[in-house]
Amino acid sequence: MPKPLNEQVIVITGASSGIGRLTAAELAKAGASVVLAARNGAALEEVAAEITGHGGTAHPVVTDVAIWHEVQKLAEETVSRFGRIDTWINNAGVSEYAVLEDMAIEEIEHITQVTYMGQVYGVKAALPAFVQQDEGAFINIGSVVSKRSIPLQGAYSAAKHAVKGFSEALRMEMEHKHPNIHVTLIMPATINTPFFEHARSRMGAEPQLVPPIYEPEAVVEAIVHAVQHPQPEIYIGSGAFTMALGEAISPGLVDWVMTRKGMLFKGQKSDQPDNGQDNLFGPAPGTGAIHGKWGDSARQTSRYTRYLGLHPMRKRALVGGMAAVGL
Repeated sequence: MPKPLNEQVIVITGASSGIGRLTAAELAKAGASVVLAARNGAALEEVAAEITGHGGTAHPVVTDVAIWHEVQKLAEETVSRFGRIDTWINNAGVSEYAVLEDMAIEEIEHITQVTYMGQVYGVKAALPAFVQQDEGAFINIGSVVSKRSIPLQGAYSAAKHAVKGFSEALRMEMEHKHPNIHVTLIMPATINTPFFEHARSRMGAEPQLVPPIYEPEAVVEAIVHAVQHPQPEIYIGSGAFTMALGEAISPGLVDWVMTRKGMLFKGQKSDQPDNGQDNLFGPAPGTGAIHGKWGDSARQTSRYTRYLGLHPMRKRALVGGMAAVGL
């Protein structure tokens, strides 16, 4: 079993805003020592100051997860400062709203490099410490698009598919060779964070989120649970589970639902002009934030995740019951 939170050293990538920033605050509040990684140094310093100001322990390390030697340095600095790594949370990612036909090769490459290879680098950097300790945990942040791609986010969907495949293989290999090293894949639905405001847009307009939308607190609740109770995968939001179930039952039907009358083309495009700012090749301006601008329509929690997603036995019983009655 993992150590209590107040005895853990936890690395969090993408810690300057959104899910990563709130995760760092919640884990530090529970007594964990958190190592904060992101490209935005000013934002990291602000997060660290907020945590230490409330009596927590935080160490910021400016890191571009797309660069292998920087991720290596992050792991080495963590071990040098704290003596170990207990949990590594691969959270960093970038995206772009565009049809694949219009995207530059460099854009697709960089989305893949940050969103997928950044997680590979995190695993490869932390794994030697985990093996030496004979314990540790990876929490990899996927997405509902790890299971089902959507139009206008093709490169991001592909990268998150890769995260899922990598996490599954890693989990099985660890179970076989290093059973005290755990791997959990978190797959959120649409979350109200600045991630979407930071995404590059070639639509000529700012992105619009497709409901149901959840606040980042719903994801962080699952992450904190997984740090203490590892499990193979956790969906955030019934919408994420429903989309995955629909893909398993009838991919063609899901295609039809997404594309009929251009639903997921028009539905992801707002009536506001794009401001031309994004974080694809560099950090977003400012010092980061946890929440996005869709709070009025976001759900505070996911009852599905809280009562089923975090409890695999309950979920298996429900799915088994549905299968038994032919649903």
